[in-house]
Amino acid sequence: SMPSEMLLKIFSYLDAGSLLSVGCVNKRFYDLANDNGIWLKLCCKSLQPKWAIQKMKSEQTEAVSLGCAALHDEKPGYWKKEYIFKQISAFNTRVMRLVKLLDPYTGLPCKNKEAMKVYGLNWTIVLKDKNGKEHVMEKPKLSFRNTSVTILWYGTGWPCLDNLSTLKLFGVTPLLSDQSRPPTKNGPRRFSLIAEYHLANLTESSVAVGADELVQLFSLNSGLIVGIWKEKNGIAFIMASLHFNQLLERSILGSAAVQYAPPPNKPFLDDIDPEYGLHDYSLRLDLHGRSCMYLCGTFKGLFCRKDDIENGYLRLTAVCLTDNRKHLPIIGTFGICWETDVFKGKIKDCFMMDLTLLDETGKPFWCFSAPVCMELSSKASGLYDCMGHIYTAEYADSEGKVCLEFVWLEETKEYVMVSLVLYVSTKKINSWYGTNY
Repeated sequence: SMPSEMLLKIFSYLDAGSLLSVGCVNKRFYDLANDNGIWLKLCCKSLQPKWAIQKMKSEQTEAVSLGCAALHDEKPGYWKKEYIFKQISAFNTRVMRLVKLLDPYTGLPCKNKEAMKVYGLNWTIVLKDKNGKEHVMEKPKLSFRNTSVTILWYGTGWPCLDNLSTLKLFGVTPLLSDQSRPPTKNGPRRFSLIAEYHLANLTESSVAVGADELVQLFSLNSGLIVGIWKEKNGIAFIMASLHFNQLLERSILGSAAVQYAPPPNKPFLDDIDPEYGLHDYSLRLDLHGRSCMYLCGTFKGLFCRKDDIENGYLRLTAVCLTDNRKHLPIIGTFGICWETDVFKGKIKDCFMMDLTLLDETGKPFWCFSAPVCMELSSKASGLYDCMGHIYTAEYADSEGKVCLEFVWLEETKEYVMVSLVLYVSTKKINSWYGTNY
């Protein structure tokens, strides 16, 4: 029963976050909280655009902003959208400026972790069942590596797998970030869609990574793993491994319905020629099991001659079987660690692979973080200093393939990586450089 004029006066004392929350009470509050006069006042006070500084004195800001003709020319909510858009753009600029400093070994930003903390970035899983009901899974457990972050969700309230239709992975940030105070738990938030998966026939259509006595691991694309209980055929946990190269962009620059699409690469004009091939590429390879590191290696000066182009792929050899100077020992035995509220385990003979391939300018060219399983090869190593069974591991996506070989040394109970070869798709090369290999 309170008059709208009195409510508008009360609302004029609220900050932006409180106004957005008030607008969720009912339709009347929503219409009043969209008042252009209130939001124009917030724009002048917080963002201080140049035209406002020039035309308005501090003591006249409220009177002029509430009474200017522009309020009547724009539709209700116009200045609210302008305020939110400019706040988000300004904060994105500050955060992106924070990650400009690059690590010379990885070619990736040094302060990704700090930028995520400043931004208040988190990740959420949304499971939708066949009736359209959504189940939101928050509060993940994070594990930071050199070039990626592993995100683990687990709990006792997972819905039945047979009733689920889709899985969506979102990056979540406060809609209006304020560095002077932490984000409120129930405040307005932005969702950026990172990946979406259809869960129909999950166990049949997904790649089986491995299993132990309790769970089976199934790999979806974009580095996401679903752990299924063997006995109940229900979800035990969900794990995502995201590479730092596209982490922030995919987590903050997309929308709730559309994934972020990176801009096309602007090629560096040098002596790139199909007759000459690729040259001076660098590779950073990390093999880990979420909570433990097995291998961390950097390989520089990778190149590809014309003769190495075959069947639509260019071959880059980082570790050669016959060159024992580049063979690398593995720390511990391979396995992906998992946990829930009650149980913990380790899936043997598989690992998470973080790959960062840099072009000749040091720009990330091909990056991913994904689970890989290894298999016993039928052949045995004949190397004099590396006798034993050979294990192979492969990864492939639309941009290329990675092939690894390990030898198990029974005497020392350790693996040694004896071969690492990358096959880069010519389509990827052509789109990157604008050439025709």
